[in-house]
Amino acid sequence: MFTQDYLLQSILVKGEISNCKYHTSGHIYFTLKDPKGVVNCVMFAGNRAGLSFRLAEGQQVVVGGSVDVYERDGKYQLYARQIFLDGSGLLHEKFERLKRELEESGMFDREYKQPIPRYIRTLGVVTADTGAAVRDIMQIARRRNPYVQIILYPAIVQGEAAAASIVRGVRALEGLGVDVMIVGRGGGSIEDLWAFNEREVAQAVFDCSVPVISAVGHETDTTIIDFVSDLRAPTPSAAAELAVTDIREILGEIAALSQELEQRMSRRIRDSRVLAGQQELRLKALSPGSRIRERKMTALRMEERLQDRMERLLQSRRHRLEVCIQQLKGLSPLEKLSSGYAYVTDEAGKNIRLVEQAREGQRVRIRVTDGTFDAVVERRAGDVEEGEADGKEV
Repeated sequence: MFTQDYLLQSILVKGEISNCKYHTSGHIYFTLKDPKGVVNCVMFAGNRAGLSFRLAEGQQVVVGGSVDVYERDGKYQLYARQIFLDGSGLLHEKFERLKRELEESGMFDREYKQPIPRYIRTLGVVTADTGAAVRDIMQIARRRNPYVQIILYPAIVQGEAAAASIVRGVRALEGLGVDVMIVGRGGGSIEDLWAFNEREVAQAVFDCSVPVISAVGHETDTTIIDFVSDLRAPTPSAAAELAVTDIREILGEIAALSQELEQRMSRRIRDSRVLAGQQELRLKALSPGSRIRERKMTALRMEERLQDRMERLLQSRRHRLEVCIQQLKGLSPLEKLSSGYAYVTDEAGKNIRLVEQAREGQRVRIRVTDGTFDAVVERRAGDVEEGEADGKEV
C-alpha cells in the first residue's frame, strides 16, 4: 500500500533530529520527531551527496524522501533523499524546484536576453521607496549622468504582498516606456528575498519588453529573476553603473568622434581640392583656348625648327659657295690678270692665245687688271727666251 501511494513516494517531513548515528557503511540512521509523533529515518550512502551539513541532535530539519516498510522489523520508516535545515532548507528546495522548471521551459536561454542600451534617457526602478538600495541607485545614477530621468515605482519587496507589488511595478514602468529597468532590493535572508523567487515575478520579468537588470541583495545572493532578467548585477549600486553610462565617458567619446570627424573632413576637403585641381588642369588642357595655345606653341616650335634648319642649310650653302668662289678665283682670268698676266683679243673679241693667231699690223685689245688698251702688232716672234722680248712684242 505504501509503494502504491504516489504521495508517499515524494514527501517532505519537518521535525527535530534525534538518535542520529553515522554507520561505518556510510548510511545515516536517525529519528525525526515533533510534539505529536516520531518516525524512524535512514539516508543511504548513495544519497549523501545532497547533504551539505552534518546532522546533529536537536536540529530542526526538513527531510525529503519516500515512506516504505522495513519488512524485517515490520515497521514503516522514512527513506531520506534530501535533508535541509528548517526554514532556509525548505525554501532552498522550493527554489531549486522552480529553477529547474523554468530552465526546462527555456526562460533562462540566452536567445531571449535583450541588450542593455548604452545611452538612455529614462531609468525605471522597482524597489522600496525607503532603504539603502534606492538611495544608492539614485545617487550613483545622478553622479554618472544627471540628465537621465529616474522613475521610481515604490514596491513592497518583502512579505506576502511583495510578489504582486513587484509585478505591478514592472508592468507599470513598461507601460511608461522607460529605456531600461532595475528590479531589486537590498540584502537580507532568503526569507526576506523570497518575493523575487516567486513564479509570477519571474514571468513578469521574462515577459517585459523593456530590458531588465536584476539587483537583489548582495553579490553572493541569487534569486530566480537573476536567471530570467536580461542582465544580473551583484548589487543595486552595480546595477546603476550598468544602466547609466558615465557622462564623462560620453563626452570623451563625443570629443574623440568630433576629432575623428574633423580629421576625416580635412582629409576629404584636401582630397577634393586635389581632385578639383586635377580636374581644372584637365579642363584647361581640353579647353579650346588651351588647344589654340598648344597649337601656337607647336607652330612656334616648328617655326624655330624650320629656322634652325634653314640656318644650317644656309651655312652649308655659304660654305659651299665659299669653296666654289675659291675654286672660281683659281680659274678666274681676273685673278690671272692681277698676277701680271694680260688678256688679248682681236677686234672681234676673239681670244688670241698663240702667236700664229696674230698678224702684223693687226689691231688687238689687251685687258689688264685695271682696264683695257688697244695696240697694233708690229712683229711676231716665237719661242723667245725669257727677257729676250721687250714690252712691245707679243
